[in-house]
Amino acid sequence: MGDGPPVPDTRVLAVASHVVSGYVGNKIAVFSMQSLGCDVAALNTVQFSNHTGYRQWTGTRVSAQEITDLYRGLQQSYLDDFDMMLSGYVPGAQALEAVGQIAQDLKAKAARAEQPGSFFWVLDPVMGDNGNLYVAQDVVPVYKGLIAHADLILPNQFEAELLSEVKIIDMPSLTRAIEALHSRYGIPHVVITSVSLTHPDQPTKSLSVVGSTMTSARQTRAFKIVFPAIDCYFSGTGDMFAALMVVRMREAVWNTPGLAERASWLSEDGVDALELPLAKAAEKVLASMHEVLTKTCQAMDVKMERAQAEVVRGEEEGEGKEKKLHLLKSKAAELRLVRHLDSLRAPTIEFRATKF
Repeated sequence: MGDGPPVPDTRVLAVASHVVSGYVGNKIAVFSMQSLGCDVAALNTVQFSNHTGYRQWTGTRVSAQEITDLYRGLQQSYLDDFDMMLSGYVPGAQALEAVGQIAQDLKAKAARAEQPGSFFWVLDPVMGDNGNLYVAQDVVPVYKGLIAHADLILPNQFEAELLSEVKIIDMPSLTRAIEALHSRYGIPHVVITSVSLTHPDQPTKSLSVVGSTMTSARQTRAFKIVFPAIDCYFSGTGDMFAALMVVRMREAVWNTPGLAERASWLSEDGVDALELPLAKAAEKVLASMHEVLTKTCQAMDVKMERAQAEVVRGEEEGEGKEKKLHLLKSKAAELRLVRHLDSLRAPTIEFRATKF
């Protein structure tokens, strides 16, 4: 495709949180997808001053009715011509149901036009991490009801456990979880992010992404990509992964003759796991992410030295100093996206998928 965008004209509806300052949710998704050539419409589910990792913020959550009204506004002006939809953090079960209804409406529209591959929904089921829910308990069954309508889901390890009802403790249980997601929900594509399990061929200071595209009989075609862990804590990495997967999946499918016309972009059964568009997309996404996170971590070291000096010079005492240092550290850890467009568009490192 030369030096142009990696994707054809692609219009994406991005439904996620918004922060005034920083990079999580739609602040990451919109920039990342636009930088790679997509036309993105942002429907923000919350508007906060900053992300919640700062431990203090102001702002509001959008209601289910407001979400529905915004979509109706798009419909009445013929602005609902979306090729793809990415949904991330949604506050509350009713709001999530409203988002799910939008996706189902867009899928039905594609079906009526007899163009089954003309709309693709990427669902990031944001519920929690590391064994802890950070949404209300009633959100979980709503996600379980919506997965069957999605084309690609991107749960982390904890979210995959919630959805599959399989406790992931080793490689065999991880396989069972993916099998359950395909067989129970009929979800065509699954990527489980940030899998942390002990395995002989996985170095201790590494993580892996495990993905699968089901066959026509809902059997797994699984792959994994092992990548080095970076010893820093970041917010928004899941949002960045999801946004880049939208673009790179579209790119990989577009470069596979005839696949864009197939429902859910499902490759024929004879396609090997390592040749799947899902695997090709994940390889590029992880390369971009590793570069951006490495550069963020390098810049963070310098910023933290300044923050430490500022706290020492400040007038705060005791808990005040500790709180200020946490806030400055949170700011220092914001992903450095805008300074590293080259890493989004053409990362210099490579990762390769292997059989799982």
